[in-house]
Amino acid sequence: MTKLSVNINKIATLRNARGGETPSVTEAAVKIQEFGGQGITIHPRPDERHITRKDVYDLKPLVTTEFNIEGNPHQDFIDMVLEVKPEQVTLVPDADDAITSNAGWDTKKHLDYLTEIIAEFKKVGIRTSVFLDPLPELVEYAAKTGADRIELYTEAYAKNYLTNKEQAIKPYYDTAVEATKFGLGINAGHDLSLENLKYFSDTIPNLLEVSIGHALISEALYMGLENTVQAYLKRLAKW
Repeated sequence: MTKLSVNINKIATLRNARGGETPSVTEAAVKIQEFGGQGITIHPRPDERHITRKDVYDLKPLVTTEFNIEGNPHQDFIDMVLEVKPEQVTLVPDADDAITSNAGWDTKKHLDYLTEIIAEFKKVGIRTSVFLDPLPELVEYAAKTGADRIELYTEAYAKNYLTNKEQAIKPYYDTAVEATKFGLGINAGHDLSLENLKYFSDTIPNLLEVSIGHALISEALYMGLENTVQAYLKRLAKW
């Protein structure tokens, strides 16, 4: 079964809009795990506009499932991840001023850069994942970096799902097949939702994990957090 890792950035965004500690990022993480979530994802950015460095350290002892830290591997980020030692680090090439992640790595162009960074994480036993557009030709270079997994950047799939889901998913399927050939694990994330998740998870081979934040937290406003987490888990179930 594909694991559900819940990105809690939006909880931090709501907290920061008012100041103080409400809603609590740490309590949200604990509750999500109690409700069946199989991982917690955060994406701290340099300006701390949602997840802060303090959050990263506060969450570490509370995440009993899988802790996944995403981010652009500037030196401060690298140092923090090496100190916290999450189960997984996902490298994302987002600009500091990006509203959200908007592209995967050109693994051919940045092969040497990624290889050097990934080696640092693997020395201390942190699983590594590289954010990747659905381009099969980049998979070989992702494998050459030493990464354990790729994370498929799924915005284009989500955007085109209602128009033509078969066409929308084809490059993701092709990339996943190529990744399997090279022994890479497959994660996915960005704009996956209750509406489009089941088709994606049923179609993509060897999908190990999805990271979902914006849609899940938004849907939880109407459905409640426990019900929403359970609804996502049902979408991922194979029975």
